[in-house]
Amino acid sequence: MRLGFGLLLLMGAAAPAWASETPRYEPAPAWVLPAPPIKQGAGLPLYALLDQQTRIADGTVWSYRELGTRAISADALARMGTVTLNWQPFHGDLIVHRVDIVRDGQRIDVLKAGQKFDVIRREQGLERLEMNGVLTATLQVEGLRVGDVLDIAYSESVKDPALKGGVQAAAAALVEPFKVDYARARMMWPTGAPIQWKAYPTGLKATESDAAGWHEVNFTLPAPKQPDMPNDAPRRYRPIPAIEAASFADWPAVSAVFLPLYQTQGLIKPGTPLAQEVAKISARESDPRKRVAAALSLVQDRVRYFADGMNGGNYVPQAPERTWSAGYGDCKAKTLLLLAILHGLDIEAEPVLANIGQGDLVAVRLPAPEAFNHIFVHAKVGEEDLWLDGTGRGARQEDMGDSPPFHSVLPLREGGAPLLQLPAKAPARPTRVTTVDIDQSAALGVGAPFTATVVLHGGEADALRAVVSQLDNEKLLTLAQVSLGGAAGPNAIIATQKFDFDPEAGTVTISATGIARPAWRRQDHAYRLRPASALASLNLNADRARPAWKDIPVALGEASHTLVTTHLRLPDSGRGVALEGDGAMDLDIAGRRYVRKATLVGDLLTIEERSTSAGEELPAAQLPATRAKLAASQGRTLRLATGPDYAPPYQQVSDAVRAHKLDRLAALHAAIIAVKPDEAARYVNRAVFYENSFQRELALADLDKAVSLDGNAATLLRRAVLLEAMGQKDKAAADYQAVLGLDPSSKVAFTRLGLLQIDAGHKDDALAPIDQHLESADEDKPDWESAKSELLARAGDSDGAIAAIDKAIAVKSANAQFLNQRCWIKGTLAVQLDSALQDCTRAIELTENNIDALDSRAMVYFRLNRMSEALADLNAALDRNPMLSGSLYLRAAIERKMGKAANADADAASARLLSPRIDEEYARWKIKA
Repeated sequence: MRLGFGLLLLMGAAAPAWASETPRYEPAPAWVLPAPPIKQGAGLPLYALLDQQTRIADGTVWSYRELGTRAISADALARMGTVTLNWQPFHGDLIVHRVDIVRDGQRIDVLKAGQKFDVIRREQGLERLEMNGVLTATLQVEGLRVGDVLDIAYSESVKDPALKGGVQAAAAALVEPFKVDYARARMMWPTGAPIQWKAYPTGLKATESDAAGWHEVNFTLPAPKQPDMPNDAPRRYRPIPAIEAASFADWPAVSAVFLPLYQTQGLIKPGTPLAQEVAKISARESDPRKRVAAALSLVQDRVRYFADGMNGGNYVPQAPERTWSAGYGDCKAKTLLLLAILHGLDIEAEPVLANIGQGDLVAVRLPAPEAFNHIFVHAKVGEEDLWLDGTGRGARQEDMGDSPPFHSVLPLREGGAPLLQLPAKAPARPTRVTTVDIDQSAALGVGAPFTATVVLHGGEADALRAVVSQLDNEKLLTLAQVSLGGAAGPNAIIATQKFDFDPEAGTVTISATGIARPAWRRQDHAYRLRPASALASLNLNADRARPAWKDIPVALGEASHTLVTTHLRLPDSGRGVALEGDGAMDLDIAGRRYVRKATLVGDLLTIEERSTSAGEELPAAQLPATRAKLAASQGRTLRLATGPDYAPPYQQVSDAVRAHKLDRLAALHAAIIAVKPDEAARYVNRAVFYENSFQRELALADLDKAVSLDGNAATLLRRAVLLEAMGQKDKAAADYQAVLGLDPSSKVAFTRLGLLQIDAGHKDDALAPIDQHLESADEDKPDWESAKSELLARAGDSDGAIAAIDKAIAVKSANAQFLNQRCWIKGTLAVQLDSALQDCTRAIELTENNIDALDSRAMVYFRLNRMSEALADLNAALDRNPMLSGSLYLRAAIERKMGKAANADADAASARLLSPRIDEEYARWKIKA
């Protein structure tokens, strides 16, 4: 197991005498202890044997590995039939001891039969810009059958001259529930040798002994199942499944052994191209900080990342002159180059080892080079610490003081250095700046066009350059959508995108247009909108309820700094809309600082929200207080609210259509469709827009297109409902039939089709399938009785309708929907009105969402000629949902009876706008507005 950092080595170094580029075939060495015999039989696990034995002596690590794998199935046989062994010949040899097939208690020697390993160089790291020189020995095992056990034993020797006699070794510490017949890890070294070891899994026990001049540590594997950890625990609470051994006494010893590799004196020769670059910076910049920035930019922008590790170990950096002339280097090469340039500019700087991804684990690991996989530069200008990563991209002067997310790092200093904990602080400038302009000036009731820009800087911006060049428009739209996040609100859709790169500024600007869907809600007699907010979306769901977790802190993510500015333009010059809540907020909570400024001037809402995080941890003991503070802060919600007399949005929408204010939305929908014109969902989305803006013919055309592309049940059902609303009953019935062909249990389709059949005089045809379902229905029988009741009521059969719904209520007596249906049937058919009131009142009491029941009770009051009470219920229902066409129509009828002709005309017109067949519907019950 190699965990060393980087893979770029000194070019031109000769391979040591011990290096071999072909495996040797030898018996296992005498120090290896044999494993127990391999078992065979049914019901045994995939792995029969995993034996790891390590011998450390004279600066060399010998690792013996034996793996026995069962061909328990044809799939397992296919996967295990090809054996691959990797090794780095610069460090040592690969020795194959045994490849045996164990069958019926007998061993078949594959190597003795004449098979040998082939050696290939695969360079699997090329996609990661690494060429490491690792060789792969491969063997296609002949004659292997299901039921066999393949037993492979080999050794690898490792001696790294860069460590100056130091050693490090590791073994995999398997943990339950991993299943294996026999597994162990054994490590040995000369008695008295300064070797330390550490096993990371909890509960893994070791047996130590001394014999014949050797010290041994033995582990029986697998280790016990590891304690569950919360997903948001810091990384150090989830240790690596490994056992490590090393000869380094402490972290200063690791620091000291690497320092000579990063001595820069004399590495930049006078008069060379690299020396000329250093001279240019020196002549151009007198400010030390600007010199540092220029040096970092030179290394990041002029030297690409590539690791050529063909001729050495894991740790030796490439010389700066070579790196500059080649134009590439890895973290070691770039660090040495940057150090040499900085020292040439009289800047105090030192190399620092780090671990990308597991920096939080370093402090709890055994001191050894394997703890690190990266190196960068720490510079000092006055009293300011600067952190410089030559492998980064797009860093600028403002960013040099930002702490990288490496947690514990190791400076390389004369005499060695202890670990250094990097300071936790937010980036000095925003790494992401988002600006969104949403234009809802046409109406509240439909989507709103938006334009947005997202400006990224640093490595993220540079990394996008290569990605963007490889993507088509559809994928770029997805990338822009992800980059925008939720800044345009939930369910926003991007229609166009553009990526602009500025190499000088180190930024990318992502520009997008699209359709936002501000989520206005009717609440407390007004329309209200909560604009998108980082604070509103924050949650703190950390679970520390288990006693074992009560002291585990919460990892709050990496340091970040974002700035989001939102502009929202309102209809009617903003009249009737007010801003509620705290427009200004400066809050520290859950490891973040939120600064918000919001203003509403005329029709323009402007919100600027800055969020910074230092990437710290939250102690578990502070969770209750932090949750309470978060809840209180989120209660200070910023909202827009209309006045109680604000015109219903559907009226704004109707006016906007006539004034062509929705043309921009239509164009954006067209652009979205053009991206993928064979995707039915895009036409459905535009159909919804046209339906909501009462452009039903256009909506129908889009649904026709969607059905032609993908005639699924949901799209057919939507078209059927629209056709019915437009009075095209025959076509609607055909679509309902098509829905039932795809979904034979659709109660909605059965009921809607049945209503049309009854209108056409085919009552028996309508009821027959419902009765068939009732014969076989079980738990859903009340629902089918409800459907039957609705059809019988449509046919004017009040007794039959009430009898059917009575059966449903007998099973579910507290079902508000069924009670409301019974009330509605009695009210519309003008029967049993006294009990109808009881049904409706009970339904209203049973649920908060009682708008339908209020409307039904109003119908009963209307039949009883109790007009004031009917009007009160209708007003209550319409206050909560002003788009109830039936409530508007009945209110118009009442207003006309009360002599309020103007009000009646307005309500009737609104009802007909929302539901073109409303007059026909209410004519059944002899009601006219």
